[in-house]
Amino acid sequence: MTSWNRNIYRSFIIISFIGIVVLVLFGISQVLSYLNTGADRTSMLHLAVSKEQVYLPKLEWKDTINPGRPIEKQTLLDIEHDYLNAWYIRNAAYQTNKKEGIEDYYTKSARQNLLKSIGSNKKKDIAIHGTTIHHNIALDFYSADGQLAVLSDTNVKEYQRVYKGDEVLLEAELRSDYQVMLMLEDGFWRIRHMVKEEPRPLDTILQNKTLARVIGGKIVIENQEYQIKGINYYPQKTPWNMFGDDFDIDVIAKDFDIINDSGLNTIRIFVPYEVFGKAKVETEKLDKLRQVLDKAKDKKLKVIVTLFDFYGNYSVLDWTLTHRHAEQIVTALADHEAILAWDIKNEPNLDFESRGKENVVAWLKEMISQIRQFDPNHLVTIGWSDVESASLLKEEIDIVSFHYYRDINNFIEAYNQLNTQINKPMVLQEFGLPSSRGFWSPFGPSEKGQAEYHKQFQEIIKQENIHFLSWTLYDFEEVPSAVVGKLPWRKHKQKHFGFIDRNGNKKPAFEFIAN
Repeated sequence: MTSWNRNIYRSFIIISFIGIVVLVLFGISQVLSYLNTGADRTSMLHLAVSKEQVYLPKLEWKDTINPGRPIEKQTLLDIEHDYLNAWYIRNAAYQTNKKEGIEDYYTKSARQNLLKSIGSNKKKDIAIHGTTIHHNIALDFYSADGQLAVLSDTNVKEYQRVYKGDEVLLEAELRSDYQVMLMLEDGFWRIRHMVKEEPRPLDTILQNKTLARVIGGKIVIENQEYQIKGINYYPQKTPWNMFGDDFDIDVIAKDFDIINDSGLNTIRIFVPYEVFGKAKVETEKLDKLRQVLDKAKDKKLKVIVTLFDFYGNYSVLDWTLTHRHAEQIVTALADHEAILAWDIKNEPNLDFESRGKENVVAWLKEMISQIRQFDPNHLVTIGWSDVESASLLKEEIDIVSFHYYRDINNFIEAYNQLNTQINKPMVLQEFGLPSSRGFWSPFGPSEKGQAEYHKQFQEIIKQENIHFLSWTLYDFEEVPSAVVGKLPWRKHKQKHFGFIDRNGNKKPAFEFIAN
């Protein structure tokens, strides 16, 4: 018995020793791992400056020639990377009134003023939501020991919105000049001094359109007045996923024949922000979009391209990512003859309550400015969900677009009321009625009722000479929950707006698809 107990005791000692050794080795490995990754600043920041770029303002080097020591290409890239991250951290700190990340991008002397300002703002309940949009940098000095760099950052385009509590005190777009000194510390370029000269109000430059214009309240293409007679388009088998794996340009071409033969001349299509790659637009998706535009041109159809579908952030800190998204798409297609207009966003006013009206409108206003820079050839619009919102930003856009799904008998009054506020072309960009009578909608409109609706609406459109795009060509088998939610009666309604049913048969309403 004694021998048995002694063996148990020995086994316990051996197992304990092995366990201690394992723990010691694990601890040593963690220390070594920490030491090896200590210079990886992305792991030190509590505020997400991660390996995925989160701040992408436009940056141009005007001059990199240093009269003393020539600057290395990698050093230039390091300075650019750390300088932009410093801006992001600064903007985030002023927005949240927290100091996370500041130590990593500002030297001790530079931190003092920054932290002092943040502390003062916090006491006053002030928050500054800001971003930079465009930097123009010149290298003024690079020390012989490679430890110091001085930059001139001129004509920096900035946007700021100042809050006191939840109240907006100030909103401004500015041009500013900065003198910046950076020091190399621990392998990273930190800002030591940043001096800002007196900011200047932003001058808005509107460029002349060359492929589509508005003259005297009329849309003009190739010196001819253009009347929009159109339809919102998705392929029947891939609604809300037009550019996915099942993309089929031959199917789309056949649909364009149907549209053209029906007497329509314009389509509206949608570009989802995340599906297209967000800040890094996927080449494959852009190629598919180009194929659609090429085919539309072949079929003599003009296209309104709606950008940022299903985007809903609008945060000032997210602006530069959306700018890069728009830049890649719009610059690639700026000369395409099929495009009639860029539609910045579908029904952005529906995000007013959840995201804040001032956030949404400010984002839209800046995006209009961005797209005008990227493409001087085409018109710009916004697809408002109702008549009441349609006058917002009316001075910034070329054509005023709105949607109408209310009682048709009240349309003329609503249209005329909007018309008194607008001196630009107005487009009824969405309207329609679902033939949704069935289990989920026992008292809903029938196909006959849908036809009567479109007949009456086309009479109004013809009488008032209204630009229009109806919703939509096809009935659909499936509707994503992201579009109308999960409730089956809502999905059922959305499935039956088409002029052509799920079996490919033209419904009675097809007779009134155009006037």
